[in-house]
Amino acid sequence: MANPLVPQGVLNRVRASVLWTAFPVLNVTAPYLGRDGVSLGPEGPVTTFLPTMTGAIPSKEVYQKMTLTIHLLKPQQLSDLYKQQMESDSFLGQGTVRPDIQSVGLGPFLLSNCSIENWREMSFAGREEGYIVMVGGYYNINSSLFD
Repeated sequence: MANPLVPQGVLNRVRASVLWTAFPVLNVTAPYLGRDGVSLGPEGPVTTFLPTMTGAIPSKEVYQKMTLTIHLLKPQQLSDLYKQQMESDSFLGQGTVRPDIQSVGLGPFLLSNCSIENWREMSFAGREEGYIVMVGGYYNINSSLFD
């Protein structure tokens, strides 16, 4: 029987961050985030299955498109820096997304060719704090294909 007493680990909601190689002024840590923090959403498969007459052939993808959602606080200067970046040049380049892990567990995600892709509707009625920015990029996968 497997050991049921395996440590489950610890999450730390203030550890998630977004770090930009070329734009450190746009780095995001917990004090700049709303309650929903940072989220990373994959778009598309890691492996595509090509149908055959009697089954399917797996074809590994080389990258996976990602959407990074950052819940910034609109009363803070960092929100305006993202707005200015979008107005000037939406390209951000390489970024590192660190998850909400206390010490060990899921490691960071290195995203490439990132750009500000969109931002969400905002209310200016004094009841919502968020300036939510979506960043598109890609995550390299299946590196063994190049061996």
